[in-house]
Amino acid sequence: MSEATTVANTAVLVSLDFGAPDYTESLEELRLLAESAGVHTLALVEGKRQRPDPATFAGSGKVDEIAALVEELEAPLVIFNHDLSPAQMRNLTAKIQTRVIDRTMLILDIFALRAQSHEGKVQVELAQLKYLSTRLVGMNTDMGQQKFAVGARGPGETQLELDRRKLDRRVHLLNERLKQLKRHRELQRKARDRSDVMSVSIVGYTNAGKSTMFNRLTNANVYAANQLFATLDTTARKIFLEGENQTQVILSDTVGFIRHLPHGLVAAFRSTLEETAMADLLLHVVDVNSAERNDQVAAVNQVLMEVGAQEIPQIVIYNKVDLLGEPAGVKRDEYGNIVSINLSAKTGEGLEYLRSALVEFRDAPKVEKTAIEWHPLNNQ
Repeated sequence: MSEATTVANTAVLVSLDFGAPDYTESLEELRLLAESAGVHTLALVEGKRQRPDPATFAGSGKVDEIAALVEELEAPLVIFNHDLSPAQMRNLTAKIQTRVIDRTMLILDIFALRAQSHEGKVQVELAQLKYLSTRLVGMNTDMGQQKFAVGARGPGETQLELDRRKLDRRVHLLNERLKQLKRHRELQRKARDRSDVMSVSIVGYTNAGKSTMFNRLTNANVYAANQLFATLDTTARKIFLEGENQTQVILSDTVGFIRHLPHGLVAAFRSTLEETAMADLLLHVVDVNSAERNDQVAAVNQVLMEVGAQEIPQIVIYNKVDLLGEPAGVKRDEYGNIVSINLSAKTGEGLEYLRSALVEFRDAPKVEKTAIEWHPLNNQ
């Protein structure tokens, strides 16, 4: 790795506590997001406020503290764990005298790093351009030259210097491409519907183990890592279910969700996320080892509601039971319906219960295929 890469990928993190109950979890996610973007954290600056400062978000005293730390550490980047207005970003950049990005820009950078498919890249660029369109004035003029700088991946210097009219034309072109890709997916979906192939989508909080489970079930080689947003592009594979008649199932792995997912990202990826609303069944993967698992489930269900997938039947998959020493197994309600499945995607323990559950769902009368009520897990 070059010296330029190392220097550019260091940062001071800033997180302010406004009294939100999930502040501690949000701070840990900031660390993980930075790590996923390849950033080495030089220091963390925290503070408490009742409300954001209109001009600098953090207030003059805290900004002076950040500026002094940046000068001492020679930090090339400051990352705020919050969304900043264009004016706040410009004011902070001027006062701190280094590049400043916010939480949304950091997530966009990770998305730009992870996107592999044509559609994924189009969606990321669209989200970036919409975000940057209000922030072109006052941003560092050399941003496009910082080849390895976090927050500078994607459109690059040429597009950052586009005037509004050219930028609008680019956004329009990308929207048209997404419409074409959406029509292509709809044709594929209609073909699946005609063949009566069951469709199952894996959803869940980022880093819950969705891709690992997908690889186990399909013998695929989808990238899986202990990182936030390790998977960005939706991947679909065929699996076969045994029974009286062997049948095909289309299993899809989707992008991980996160609390406070920027609205622009939900909008940009809506066409992909809407695939979940067309599924026959959702496998909602939960990291049973996470102390925030209940809040994470709520965050996922909120996004599913936004894309119209809240009524799709779910089976909750409590993954990583091996880390707790818990046994694999199936839990049912008083009516015999499957409530959840405990398994370990990493070791493969309990996957037979999941395959059996898919067969059970396939063979159940359609009238019984209703959304399963989720109950928070409090005792595992």
